[in-house]
Amino acid sequence: MPARKKLGQLLCEKSYLDDTGLEYALLHQKRQGLRLGRILIELGYINEAQLNEALCEQAGIAKAQLEDISIEQEVLGLVPAELVSKYNILPLSKKDGQLTVAMADPFEMQAVEDLRLVTGCSIRRYYGSGAEMERAILKFYGSNVARMLENLAPADKKTPSEDEELGNGEISAAKLHELAREPSLVNLVNLVLLEAIEARASDVHIEPFETELKIKYRIDGMLRDKSSSPKKLHAAIVSRIKIMAHMNIAERFVPQDGHIEFAAKSGKIDIRVSTVPTIFGESVTMRILDRSSALISLEDLGMNAHTLGEFRQCLSKAHGIVLVTGPTGSGKTTTLYAALNRIYTPSLKIITIEDPVEYQLDGIIQMPVNPRRGLTFSRGLRHILRQDPNIIMVGEIRDRETADIAIRAALTGHLVFSTLHTNDSAGAVTRLIDMGVEPFLLASSLEGVLAQRLVRRICPECKSRYQPDKNLLDSLSNSVKIDSDAKLYHGTGCSECNDTGMRGRVGIFELLRITDKLRKLIASRPTTEKIIKAAGAGLVSMRHDGVEKILAGVTTAEEVLRVTQGMDDE
Repeated sequence: MPARKKLGQLLCEKSYLDDTGLEYALLHQKRQGLRLGRILIELGYINEAQLNEALCEQAGIAKAQLEDISIEQEVLGLVPAELVSKYNILPLSKKDGQLTVAMADPFEMQAVEDLRLVTGCSIRRYYGSGAEMERAILKFYGSNVARMLENLAPADKKTPSEDEELGNGEISAAKLHELAREPSLVNLVNLVLLEAIEARASDVHIEPFETELKIKYRIDGMLRDKSSSPKKLHAAIVSRIKIMAHMNIAERFVPQDGHIEFAAKSGKIDIRVSTVPTIFGESVTMRILDRSSALISLEDLGMNAHTLGEFRQCLSKAHGIVLVTGPTGSGKTTTLYAALNRIYTPSLKIITIEDPVEYQLDGIIQMPVNPRRGLTFSRGLRHILRQDPNIIMVGEIRDRETADIAIRAALTGHLVFSTLHTNDSAGAVTRLIDMGVEPFLLASSLEGVLAQRLVRRICPECKSRYQPDKNLLDSLSNSVKIDSDAKLYHGTGCSECNDTGMRGRVGIFELLRITDKLRKLIASRPTTEKIIKAAGAGLVSMRHDGVEKILAGVTTAEEVLRVTQGMDDE
């Protein structure tokens, strides 16, 4: 038999380590007498996954191929979900009393012993890489997150007992650190995040109540209950999230913000974390920022041909201000990013100031707001003007000072993009005047206002014809008539859309172009109604755009009514 390769040699062959690093680690080993693998990790030369992979190859433990694997339900039922979560393992097959298992750490002998006792089988070990294991566990045990949560508390011997708590009933910071590093908790939090990403969730909410802890995902703009757990797991789960987000684990009575870089199948995912204290403990919200799904082209946002052409004309201006309006979560930032990507060329200097910077744009300088250090939108905008930009994006106009600087920048040869919180496009004009902006300056600088909302798309897998309620159709037929015999569709619900009938979202838009007629009107401090009347047929409302998408089979009448309620068409 060939001689077994040394660990250092294997790591160098895999390019996890170079010869210089190996020599330095071997010198340390001579002085300290520790295992080479542990020294390499302590020096930061390799990580646990790389060490396990090399050790498995050295020991003759094969690597499991987990991509597109199928596992019999009978085999999955042999190993409880809490054991899968605790040890990061996955049963693969069973034959002649032997259970084949993929393990992130095949040298965890306690896991092998527990598996043998639970299943009554001898155990054959395979190595599974961390990311592949997490995806496979999510695929086969993802629907069991609720059961894992329920079973983890009584099964986990490290759950805090009364004598480990402080006098006021709070668990000590040292104990929280210990709990948060338990393999069961680490795997559970990773599994929750992976499941949320796979479900296309934009947010994960962890909400404490008197007797339970609820976990919810926001998918396509709607919150959905995914699982609940005993309250006793709350402190450990929150502490694990805080460690991942580099937050203060001991501070539980003031709001905190943090950031997690999470490895998923599509690449690195940025997660913004916010905690706030409540009467039943800390509530956690995690915003999932997936660059691959967020950076959409202008043509894929959902604008009709007329609106898209008019909006492109706004983007081609040499100077002026273009606004995107709508409530929180209506896709304003996504639209602005699509616009910047559309017009970017190396010959243009584009600078943004945002709160926070959600996605990194290639070739564009992005500045985050930092109020704690005095960097507000208005102060940052002043300094941006000294950087000789061609195009400026201001994340949001919140006050008169920011509005004044943005408009003056537009008047002095810059193209400025920004957002406002208004119900419709015409309302942006009156809102800025109410802030104190001089009407004649606004009239001279404003080029266009795009108002938008997001509606859910009908799931293509379960799309079928249906007949909505007549009163509902009548309420939507103000701007476009929906005939009683029109072909309308909805989703009946399937596994692809989690039985909701809807999958993904698309925008409905309303673009107000500022004509010479409107400039004269704006200078006279008009009402919103006067602006809409003066715009005439050139202003296609969001309700109108939504009805067109209903007739095209993109969305449903109920969905358009939900997001446009309160918007009366003239």
